[in-house]
Amino acid sequence: MNFFSKLATASLDQLGDWLNFGMSAVAVLAALIVAHEFGHYIIARILGVRVEKFSVGFGPRIFGKKIGDTEYLLSWIPLGGYVKLYGDDPTALPEDLKGSFLTQPVWKRLMIVAAGPVFNIFLAVGIVTTAAMIGLPEITNTIGEVQKGSPAEVGGLMPGDEILSIDGVSVSTWKESVALIQTQPGQDIIFTLMRDGQKVFKRAKAIKKETKSLTGEKVVVGQVGILPYHKIVSYPVHVAFYKGLKWTWDITTLTAWSIGKLVTRDIPADQIAGPIGIMKMAGDVAESGFVSLLMFIALISINLGILNLLPVPILDGGHIFFFTLEALMGRPVQLKHQEIAQQVGMFLLISLMALALYNDIMRLIAG
Repeated sequence: MNFFSKLATASLDQLGDWLNFGMSAVAVLAALIVAHEFGHYIIARILGVRVEKFSVGFGPRIFGKKIGDTEYLLSWIPLGGYVKLYGDDPTALPEDLKGSFLTQPVWKRLMIVAAGPVFNIFLAVGIVTTAAMIGLPEITNTIGEVQKGSPAEVGGLMPGDEILSIDGVSVSTWKESVALIQTQPGQDIIFTLMRDGQKVFKRAKAIKKETKSLTGEKVVVGQVGILPYHKIVSYPVHVAFYKGLKWTWDITTLTAWSIGKLVTRDIPADQIAGPIGIMKMAGDVAESGFVSLLMFIALISINLGILNLLPVPILDGGHIFFFTLEALMGRPVQLKHQEIAQQVGMFLLISLMALALYNDIMRLIAG
């Protein structure tokens, strides 16, 4: 059943649930963008640059209050926020240059611009640390579920069986077990299991399953129809913080690698997800529990940070690129060249958003 069939048969309660979740997803994304803008704001203040406006939301103001040099606003469109720095327009530098953004040394401007993406990544560390203190699901090498009618069920594997070895090769993690099974499509596999304190030996013939690799290539792997048992583990704060750092580093490097593969077309463009796809994924994750939702929010925060670091004019990465050139050349890049680059960057960004939305719609139609 595709999305439109589901929509046609949905009850009012289901439609209400979808609407509520959609609004919640928008609120989460807006909060991540506000955190991003707060990074620009706080570093600008620390480095002595005046901040004219800090707005939660876009568009017409609901209300605002000026404190010192800064006007704090709540605006009607809750899709993020923005920071307006004093003297950030190269075509209209203010008469009073004190505290002006563009008159600051290059290193200060670089720090202010980079602060937004960096705050998104720091936020991910904090979110994952919190999740680890609450309790993270840890994958064990014990079978948690045997799918009905699967080779594993036919072969006599049972939930609660701990996998000791596969075809005589010792395994200690689920990742190792899956890797060995996947290399043997259509083959008989001998499992050495620990069941109720006793070693048992079972045989299952792996089916051939066509799937896609990380690069989008079609590959055939072996599957026997087993899922792992997850145990919930809560960590003390110092261990949780380490896990937050490691997870964030792993996801950040994977995201950067994936973007590189998209650019080189090793990963096909139809893998890009847009706002609808992200909301659907968020809904699926939310059903798995609060901690899983926290981890998903951390993932989106990292992606938001990395996306903004791309050297595309109008993004933070574009400003970083121009400021780096300025530092190397000893003078700013000519304004007309910046304007042309910004127009190209805007075209690229709109094209990417259109592609992501198209992919979302095609997935909805296909179900």
